[in-house]
Amino acid sequence: MYRFNSDYTEGCHPAILERLVATNMDQTDGYGLDPYCDDARAKIKEYFGCPNADVHFLVGGTQTNLTVICAALRPHQAVFGTDASHINTHEAGAIEHVGHRVLPLPTEDGKLTAAQIKAEWLKYDTDPAREHWAQPKMVYISQPTEIGSMYSKRELEELYAVCKEAGLYLFIDGARLGYALGAPDNDITPAELAANCDVFYIGGTKCGLLFGEAVVILNDALKPDFRTIAKQCGSILAKGRLLGVQFGAAFTDGLYTKICAKATLQALKIRDALLAKGFKFVTDSPTNQQFVIMTPEQFAKLSEEFALSHIAYLPDGNYSVRICTSWATLDEQVDKLIAMINEL
Repeated sequence: MYRFNSDYTEGCHPAILERLVATNMDQTDGYGLDPYCDDARAKIKEYFGCPNADVHFLVGGTQTNLTVICAALRPHQAVFGTDASHINTHEAGAIEHVGHRVLPLPTEDGKLTAAQIKAEWLKYDTDPAREHWAQPKMVYISQPTEIGSMYSKRELEELYAVCKEAGLYLFIDGARLGYALGAPDNDITPAELAANCDVFYIGGTKCGLLFGEAVVILNDALKPDFRTIAKQCGSILAKGRLLGVQFGAAFTDGLYTKICAKATLQALKIRDALLAKGFKFVTDSPTNQQFVIMTPEQFAKLSEEFALSHIAYLPDGNYSVRICTSWATLDEQVDKLIAMINEL
């Protein structure tokens, strides 16, 4: 059975594995204080056009979200996210566990809007009893979103302008950032992304690395003591050079966006086949995740050959199903899936 249910079912890209093997017996300092991490930091800062950024390599997405939010917020402060945001639905209450509230906001397309954040902030700021509330201090978004949609350049610029006006930090979860940067509909350059947030992270686990994420801190106010907070949150790897080696290889010769762009094109090929057969979608996704509506019988038939993600039961009895490609998805398996779709 071939898996279209996730984008981190394989190990890592061969070029990254080769670098890990080639450097395996090298001796370096630990905790990211090594030449490989320094090389990766330099490549990331050049790629995103942010020479004054601080770059930290952490072990995984949940730890990264937790660490960034802990580093940015004081004990009484909270973070806005969509009701489907990863910090609100898929991290076992990690943020609330350390004392920060997640303030979920409704959305139909997976995105928060500038008008929405402005209205929520004004609701707090003009309340005479606001000292009884958890104070909003951060806006958390994902690019692409949890349902595959993407922020446009205009949407991101407008959102960041409102955040700065209200004194809110903007944090971009980039667990699947490579799939957005390589999408045909993407109109945000890496430098424009870095210029329109306070902190973001580059996903490695879901984008061709064995594991690991790279936090890029743009706002100087968030830089002090970040390593200590990351250590407290259990986010720093003792053998930190393993992350530096991987990210250094990923950001050599455009590998990161190149392999993710292919996955997005494969997903869009599957999307087009589903559309041609008359399937409806939960949302319009231009990235590597497609959320399609299927009958139980259609899902069962495809599941004979492929692992797909059953996301939700819909009110009419149909299923919301995620079909997800990855940097490692084989073209022949895409063609096989499309052939089965055509036979439904």
